[in-house]
Amino acid sequence: MKAVLPPALLAAFLLVGQGLASEESESTIRSRVEKTEAGERILVQEAFFDAPLEAVWDAYTTEEGWTAWAAPKARIDLRVGGEILTQYDTSLEIGDAGTNRLTIVNYVPRAVLTLKADLQPNWPEIMKRDADNLSNVILFEALDGGRSKITSYGIGYRDAAEYDALLKFFIQANEGLLKGLQRYLEGGERSF
Repeated sequence: MKAVLPPALLAAFLLVGQGLASEESESTIRSRVEKTEAGERILVQEAFFDAPLEAVWDAYTTEEGWTAWAAPKARIDLRVGGEILTQYDTSLEIGDAGTNRLTIVNYVPRAVLTLKADLQPNWPEIMKRDADNLSNVILFEALDGGRSKITSYGIGYRDAAEYDALLKFFIQANEGLLKGLQRYLEGGERSF
């Protein structure tokens, strides 16, 4: 059965080794799935940018940045317990039906951002069952020469066959978003 996922999942699990290796040939975005000792899966995605760390951080934590690459409408309350609210339907407003909510679990400015998605009714049943365990930890790193790197860890996935198609979907969708982020940071090209 093919998984049908809501747009919120694209932003929530920004964020694939065990037979799910990425087909991406571009060396600036890499994806893999790792397993923990407990048998859980972690979706690891790395992206490199020809942009300073501050610009990458702002793209993730400001409404102007978020709406340039991740969603056409966003409202961000950057604080522990705050939220990133997004709306993908341009005819609707934040707060209308279809608004997606990411809770900011914690953050360290220009270093770490942890997000947890509020599940919508149309999300896959396995994710609803695992909702308390699913989150996204994003690490931000300054590199030499004014470059930056993010490493996104999608955590809480069980080692279950139901996650195979979902992880493949996340890899593809997240890499698409990260390419949009690269275009925005490196050339000023907005996705929305």
